[in-house]
Amino acid sequence: MTVTSRYTLAELPRQVGALGEDLRACHPMVADAARRQASESRWGSLTRVVVTGNGDSLHAALATEMAFHTFAGVACEPVSPLRFLEYGTPRERRAGMHTLVVGVSASGGNARVVDALTRATQQGAWTLAVTSTTDSAVAQAAKHALVVPLSGLLPCPGIRTFQASLLALYLVAIEIGRTRGHLGDCEADDVAAELAAVADAVAATTDLGRHLCAQVAEQIAGAPVMLALGSGPGYGSAQFSAAKLVEAAGVFAAAQELEEWEHVEVLARPLNMPTVVFATPGRTRGRALAIAQRACALGRTVIAVGEDGDAELAAAAGTVLPVVGGVREEFSPLLAQVVAGYLASEIAGRLGRVPFSTNRP
Repeated sequence: MTVTSRYTLAELPRQVGALGEDLRACHPMVADAARRQASESRWGSLTRVVVTGNGDSLHAALATEMAFHTFAGVACEPVSPLRFLEYGTPRERRAGMHTLVVGVSASGGNARVVDALTRATQQGAWTLAVTSTTDSAVAQAAKHALVVPLSGLLPCPGIRTFQASLLALYLVAIEIGRTRGHLGDCEADDVAAELAAVADAVAATTDLGRHLCAQVAEQIAGAPVMLALGSGPGYGSAQFSAAKLVEAAGVFAAAQELEEWEHVEVLARPLNMPTVVFATPGRTRGRALAIAQRACALGRTVIAVGEDGDAELAAAAGTVLPVVGGVREEFSPLLAQVVAGYLASEIAGRLGRVPFSTNRP
């Protein structure tokens, strides 16, 4: 008997194409909800935020760490729930009244996130669930829940749900900053409006990206292993990009921090290994440029993700997949996700694979 997978390759690019409109539609509702949460909670006394989740949820935590530093003015620790529960120093495992523990799970059913939120609540911390599923186990385990509902959501590697998690975490960071006085009311409103405007850049990147990703996929689809590199928010983007290649195409892909590549994976074979370098404008863009040049010199097939029209990056890398809009570094993962989704989709198509086909009927 033939069993048909509930996953289809067509759904992945469809979800990428919906990202701009999702961001426009969800921003006002999530912004209002985050502001209500801030007013109901004592976020003004926070000195520490722990963001925990697995898979895409952890990648969203990594991608938004800088936003919590910049907008909220607090220490932020992206960490897996197992590490939060079992490892680290006693202080790291403990969460008190000046700590907010944010548990991220789009499905709302991640048992380890539930455990982390339950323990943090018992220890007197403020706890917040970020999910797309109302009345889920994760939502019930936290003192508060920030739900980003998405209509018409079909089975797919996380694309729309990843953006929903990013959006919620950005707005939580902004509202913590407002409540703590790190941002004035006008400044917080301006940053939130700037975030809303990123929807136009996401849509423009979507319009530009699929055809170019198809060209790159034609070149690299047969590679046995791929690597994604980034730092800061770009490290979260690199992790997300590698995950989509694994989930959608069944290709072994991994992510590494820019500087660590220079010390370890620079030695790896095959010499022509496809290497995606996230080099959007920001603090480590210069280092990303140098890594792209070094990788090209070694014979790697380098695909840089950078600002449209970046001539210096185009000269350094074999190929540039452009993002559009000139957004601040903190929001760059919203653009990088477009490239990650399209590239994974196009590679899967050329390999004749559907998402999750390696371990599910």
